[in-house]
Amino acid sequence: MEKIDAHLHLVRDLASYKGIGRSNALGNGEVIWDDGFKTRLFPAGWGADSFRMDQALQVLARNGVSKAVLLQGSLYGFQNYYSWQAAKKHPDRFIAAFSVDPFADGAMKIVDRHVRDLGFRTMKLEISQGGGLMGYHEEFRLDADPRWEEIFEYIARYPGFVVAIDYGDAGQKSHQPEAIAHLAQRYPQLDFVVCHLSFPKPGKLAELASELRLLSRFDNIACDLAALQDIAQETNYPYPFCQEAVSLGKDILGSQRLLWGSDAPWSATFNRYDQLASWLQDAEIFSERDLHAVMYANAERIYFKPDNVKAMRESTDPLVD
Repeated sequence: MEKIDAHLHLVRDLASYKGIGRSNALGNGEVIWDDGFKTRLFPAGWGADSFRMDQALQVLARNGVSKAVLLQGSLYGFQNYYSWQAAKKHPDRFIAAFSVDPFADGAMKIVDRHVRDLGFRTMKLEISQGGGLMGYHEEFRLDADPRWEEIFEYIARYPGFVVAIDYGDAGQKSHQPEAIAHLAQRYPQLDFVVCHLSFPKPGKLAELASELRLLSRFDNIACDLAALQDIAQETNYPYPFCQEAVSLGKDILGSQRLLWGSDAPWSATFNRYDQLASWLQDAEIFSERDLHAVMYANAERIYFKPDNVKAMRESTDPLVD
């Protein structure tokens, strides 16, 4: 079966920063944060303190994954330029997203460089309180903050632009599904992908259903299925609770608006990548046709639009080239 990993992270050099400070590499895939929290970010054999392009290609090939969407996150630090380099070198394998901190003085200059010069047509908003912008900035509303409004007005000039959003779980002030609904209505020319199926938690499926019904009102909103196992703290393959959550997503959103993704490398430290890449095939949720859509065709349609791939393929860096 063809597969696109719609949620993968490359890490050339760790530049992590979130609410618990910076991470410091310890080698052997492990890091320690400024507050003393120690964790493994990279599975054994993937890299001592990075997860680079060539290693990623090997992992994908071993698991029958033909393409990947390269997203950004504060967990590793924004890897915008390295992701662009990877997509330029392998345009048939990767499409890349960039991230920006809207609180930076040069935020709009950064956006303009990545969109106009480097050809990005996907932006990742890592706003979660637990691991993103709202963990180290004041609280903001994604649909009512003038800094974000300026950014959205800019990218809306490019129909088909994709915005991927990680807004954390319902216990975080960053959890704003209603803001995504407002933005999708305001910018129908953009595609929105809510990461992690809006963060389903055991015992909270009724709340998830309410959020998904809200998102389902807008045809330009889809959800990826990355890291559901981590969120539910589930390691019992093939993940019975995750199956419940995805079945609910299928019933409300439909199979054409769900995208498989892994959120590796960190997610692959909890559950092996081969399991993350195969669990939906082993679960009895989708027909063969719908499974192909979730595993491949939906990501191809949303992220790998011909014009978006062309923009990145033909881009150059005027500051370097």
